[in-house]
Amino acid sequence: MYREAHGGWVCMMADRYRGMIYVGVTADLASRVTQHREGRGSDFCAKYELKRLVLAERFATIEEAIAFEKRLKRWRREWKIELVEKSNPSWDDRFDQLM
Repeated sequence: MYREAHGGWVCMMADRYRGMIYVGVTADLASRVTQHREGRGSDFCAKYELKRLVLAERFATIEEAIAFEKRLKRWRREWKIELVEKSNPSWDDRFDQLM
C-alpha cells in the first residue's frame, strides 16, 4: 500500500513534542521511517535520535514530493510546527497508524 512505483511522500520526523524536526522525502515511506528508527536513515536523524513520524503527506509523483520538501525546508520553524499540529496536535508517532 505504501510502496507504490510512482508517487512520493514528504515526512517529518521528531524526537518529542515540538522538539527537533527533520523533513525528508521518499518513495517508500515504511522503509524510510524504519531506516530512521534504526539510525540508518540520515546522519541528522541518527545524531538527534529522531524516531517519531509526526507528519506524512502523499503526493501523486515523486517530483511533486521533492518540490514540496524543498519549499518546506525553507519554512520557518513555527510554520512547520503549525503544519504538524493541524493534523497531529499532540505530536504522536503516526507510523503504526499508517502501516
